[in-house]
Amino acid sequence: MNDVSVIDLAPGDPRWADALPILQELRPHLTEQLLAQVIAEGGPQGLRFTAVFTGDRCVAVAGWRIIANTSAIRKLYVDDLSTSASVRSRGYGRMLLDELRERAVAAGCSSLDLDSGVQRFDAHRFYLRERMDIVAHHFRRLL
Repeated sequence: MNDVSVIDLAPGDPRWADALPILQELRPHLTEQLLAQVIAEGGPQGLRFTAVFTGDRCVAVAGWRIIANTSAIRKLYVDDLSTSASVRSRGYGRMLLDELRERAVAAGCSSLDLDSGVQRFDAHRFYLRERMDIVAHHFRRLL
């Protein structure tokens, strides 16, 4: 993969113009304004975004944070992991997941966790191929 880079996207980074559409493939409700709100509120909570670019084209993006809790003590939690549908199965999702795994290890995390919608069968196959295990059910009550 020539001319491929993994970069962190800071708030206000002009590359968000290329990354937001990739994130919207996973989160279609996300507007530029809502993203700004999430970054403003999530930043102090540790929310970060990392993306894979081929040249100046974003092909994958992840939102993630390192959190402390009683079950894992310290873990890297992936809020979002989206690869452009036009380039799936070319290794970009794996590259991004590997980068996050390395960051988790460097930060002393005991695990890398994420939730995936029950309807996302292709994503589940990918996560299982990447040696992730299904370890819990996620429950929600809308308010």
